[in-house]
Amino acid sequence: MQHKFIPYQQKELTNKEQLVLSEEFYQFLSKRRSVREFSDKPVDIKIIKNIIKAASTAPSGAHKQPWTFCVISNPAIKKQIREAAEKEERENYDNRMSDRWKEDLEPFGTNWEKPFIEIAPYIIVAFKRAYEVIDGEKRNNYYVNESVGIACGMLISAIHNAGLVTLTHTPSPMNFLTKVLNRPENERAYLLLPVGYAENDAEVPDIHRKTLNEVMVHYE
Repeated sequence: MQHKFIPYQQKELTNKEQLVLSEEFYQFLSKRRSVREFSDKPVDIKIIKNIIKAASTAPSGAHKQPWTFCVISNPAIKKQIREAAEKEERENYDNRMSDRWKEDLEPFGTNWEKPFIEIAPYIIVAFKRAYEVIDGEKRNNYYVNESVGIACGMLISAIHNAGLVTLTHTPSPMNFLTKVLNRPENERAYLLLPVGYAENDAEVPDIHRKTLNEVMVHYE
């Protein structure tokens, strides 16, 4: 059955207003950094809920919205996740990662230890929903990885917009998250993000992003 269609409404902006807003938004996002040193300062759960709602406005294949965002603040569960994540990460660093991969990570000072999982007031684990079960019938979702990837990008932007910090963490394999969080068979862990405030003395690598000429090709 076809959806009812409604008029699309958006405020009309002048070219000058568009230029100003686009530049301001770029400057705002350019200040976003991945942070590994978190404070345990509390964050209002209402803020987290708004962030999740913002992420859930993302476009998705056939509007299936194939995502579940699990928000964890329970210390015992966070400890369990950290232990399982560090087990996989230690195996990665010791046996799975190539020498080139470890060389590329070395400037960032990363290792198998992930204390931020317990320190940050919240952990958000994004799960992708490969399919749905409706009335006992299995129904596929479409462009699942793409849809969830877009939603996670919007999630990260919403976290930054709320004055909080995060870090994209992908302990591989991530099957343990399905077990620890008791998720259904149709869900697969996609991304783990600690969310909170940066520690007062937190530092980030002095890196530079690629220039516009390096990431954009204009066909006139």
